Amino acid sequence: MSKYKEIVVNLLKIAGITINGDRPWDIIINDDRFYKRIVHDGELGLGESYMDGWWDSQNPDQLLAKLLRADLQDKVKENIPTLLWVLFSKIFNSQSFGRAKIVGKKHYDIGNTLFQLMLDKRMNYSCAYWKDAKNLNEAQENKLELICKKLQLEKGMEILDLGCGWGAFGKYAYEKYGVKTTGITISKQQKILGEKLCKDIPVSFHLIDYRKIKGKYDRIVSVGMMEHVGYKNYNTYFNTISKNLADDGIALIQTIGSNRSVTTTSAWFDKYIFPNGMLPSIKQIGEATEREFIIEDWHNFGHYYDYTLMEWHKNFKNNWNIIKQDYDEKFFRMWTYYLLSSAASFRSRYNQLWQIVITKKGIQGGYNLYR
Repeated sequence: MSKYKEIVVNLLKIAGITINGDRPWDIIINDDRFYKRIVHDGELGLGESYMDGWWDSQNPDQLLAKLLRADLQDKVKENIPTLLWVLFSKIFNSQSFGRAKIVGKKHYDIGNTLFQLMLDKRMNYSCAYWKDAKNLNEAQENKLELICKKLQLEKGMEILDLGCGWGAFGKYAYEKYGVKTTGITISKQQKILGEKLCKDIPVSFHLIDYRKIKGKYDRIVSVGMMEHVGYKNYNTYFNTISKNLADDGIALIQTIGSNRSVTTTSAWFDKYIFPNGMLPSIKQIGEATEREFIIEDWHNFGHYYDYTLMEWHKNFKNNWNIIKQDYDEKFFRMWTYYLLSSAASFRSRYNQLWQIVITKKGIQGGYNLYR
């Protein structure tokens, strides 16, 4: 047995995973180069070797959840590429004006058809709220209704939607509550399709960086955008919300959250899925909102993201015969790894999903909680 294989075998054993075993979470090795690649490249190598077909599993999500639950990242010494990556993130602002548009081009602009076939009928690309829901469509409408209730919407209000996607929230909020929404996005394809989906209703789309927004809004909502802001810009992000929110307004942020304060993201996710992305921690959000806002509510329903991602994966897999007209088999494995590893991160409680309600001066008499 090579030294690389011995290292990998021992690490997998800690997580209860057997090489070439027959359990759903066991790993099947198709190429022995896998061992050296994992030792040298860590989680980047794990993802890339899956894309290359060097390993498989009956249920990769179960395997990856076990790896995360075992905290193997704390048992492996940081290698030189990782150390350089961390150093780079501390020196440079990966989410500067010039770099912020990269994720729009590399992820959100890769094809509206892919997202239409993968997501729910309203095209929500964020965690659904599965309480009392029987399917993805119901769970996503539950999430939209939950946000509207937490924002205490009233007819005639004007809403700012930071990172509006294809306009799912704005359209729902208009249909149910009669409000007007101004949405901003950095994705040209989202804007094009969103304008078609929201035709003839007061939901507007603007291709603009959040830092350039000017105006006053009764409510501000930001769902799935803070993950793209970056730790160097958290203060700017919340200052922007404060500047554009009415003094008696309410803002809601929905974001994936990290259990630790970090300055980088996964090297694999940065390279292939969300360039320049980063997950905030409770500490980082607390420091950025201190003296600026009162936190009225902090709601964690990260376990629901596991369900959501598995539904997206099912839709992606079931519709691959249509989707594959624009992509190759390597993309199939890359996107599969993205969805299943993400599901694993929430199932293992490695990542969280937070809805945070904030106000400038606090609501007199207290804030009514909605669940």
